[in-house]
Amino acid sequence: SISSNLNRSAMPTVYIDGIEVQLAEGERANGIQAAERAGIEIPHYCWHPGLTVVASCRMCLVETGTRDPQSGEVKMLPKLVPACQTPAGDNTVFVTNSDKVKQARSIVEEDLLIRHPIDCPICDKAGECDLQDYHFKYGQDERRADVRPFTSRRRDVGDTVTLFVDRCVMCTRCVRFTREISGTSELFVAHRGSHEEIEVFPGYPLDNKMAGNVVDLCPVGALGDKDFLYRQRVWMMKAHDGVCTGCSTGCSIEVEENQDTVYRLKPRENPHINEWWMCDEGRYGFHHVHSDRRLTNVERIEDGETVLLEWTQVLPEIDERFRQAGRLGAALSPHLTVEEAYLLAKYVRSIDPEAVVVLGPVPVEGQDESFKNGFTIRAEKCPNRRGVEEVVRHFSDGVPTLEELIANVEAGVVQAAWISGGYKNDWIDDATAERLAPVSCLVVQDLFGSPLLDRARYRLPGAAFAERAGSYVNHVDRLQSVDWAIRPPAGVRVEGGVYWQLLQGQRMFKARGVLEEVAREIPFFAAAANEVGPLGVDLKAGSAVEKAVTG
Repeated sequence: SISSNLNRSAMPTVYIDGIEVQLAEGERANGIQAAERAGIEIPHYCWHPGLTVVASCRMCLVETGTRDPQSGEVKMLPKLVPACQTPAGDNTVFVTNSDKVKQARSIVEEDLLIRHPIDCPICDKAGECDLQDYHFKYGQDERRADVRPFTSRRRDVGDTVTLFVDRCVMCTRCVRFTREISGTSELFVAHRGSHEEIEVFPGYPLDNKMAGNVVDLCPVGALGDKDFLYRQRVWMMKAHDGVCTGCSTGCSIEVEENQDTVYRLKPRENPHINEWWMCDEGRYGFHHVHSDRRLTNVERIEDGETVLLEWTQVLPEIDERFRQAGRLGAALSPHLTVEEAYLLAKYVRSIDPEAVVVLGPVPVEGQDESFKNGFTIRAEKCPNRRGVEEVVRHFSDGVPTLEELIANVEAGVVQAAWISGGYKNDWIDDATAERLAPVSCLVVQDLFGSPLLDRARYRLPGAAFAERAGSYVNHVDRLQSVDWAIRPPAGVRVEGGVYWQLLQGQRMFKARGVLEEVAREIPFFAAAANEVGPLGVDLKAGSAVEKAVTG
């Protein structure tokens, strides 16, 4: 205990409104970050933890000084300083709630609102706008300037983003993002003084593959997402933690929905994977979830005729045919969760201990594309190749692919097979599908039609990423667990529940319970035995659950 007290005393201590905040040795933090540790909000517009500091908005002005560690005497600076630009060192003192600070904040708010259009009722940012929130928290009680009835000028700055010019508070977050994160530098500040505006260089619109992040960064309603504009009020939506399934980076995201319709995907902070960002490919890659082309019927093809079935009919029927078939096979899609892949493999092995279990096709498009800050869009366009690969390895010798299953079919070894899909784009050609046609009982579960579905005896609709609960392992072996955000369309059942029922599992399918079994059975997943936090767990390092990192 003496040693721990000595270590505690050696740690830098910052004083925020009289509250002691301990920093780690060598940790670099500013006043905003230190105050956040104490549960105190310092309002700010221009500062963002992922961007350089410019201290231009002056909303975060605070009083600061130093405390003499021997006498306890505090000496304060005479002027207010921006908290974003002031380092929080040992014995630094910050005062965030004095009359002097409150007056400075109210003046900044008043100045911004003199020129800001009061069009909150039609602004997409209403309900999540810092200017709106800060006005009620820190602004003047009464408006001293005349309210001018005008709306903001609007112009396109790119294919996905529109700019409402007069709403801008010139925080320049968007400009710094294009220079420091995407490295494309399309945005700049035009003119000077009160005439400053955000603009794009002539002939160079905002069209980089991370452009959507500038909308997230904008603290007001100046930058609008064309895909989301005027579609939904933010207070009507519910946000669910999710994982982007667009590529093997596996960005942490929020799925925002209302009444089982996804309206927007936004990045969720995770310093181990995507920090604060996500690419536009993932951001706008959810529309297939609500496509009218999705499969919703359970069908059996008999003598060339399509017979519609209920789930209560088809699962016992498939189970009986599988038990009578002989050698079984299963292709586990890299779009399945870890839990679903494990249950499907376990099911076919429970009937046939020698069943052929393979990894389904892994979609790859082009090359990895990295940006200035290191963020990478992966060529591997699936979320869980590593997780499914390790499940397959557990049940098979190595990691066989679909080609090996096809070889067993052509050799007459496999008589019945279950192929899981979940791909939003074409994933199998007609020639490959024809090679699987000899299977007497071919079950295909997928989102959309395909040449293979045309040859299946049983056609089962599958769930989309936002409709399933479970875990994904990204390209660096970090496992993230998420819950479902929306219910699947009528007629569709989530794969995990289907496999659970075939295995005659007790009660309802719960992904967490299955993951605990996977962690016991497969050493690769051992680190996931404990509860998986919002940042996931590093399977490669076998680390414990990590706490969220803020700031």
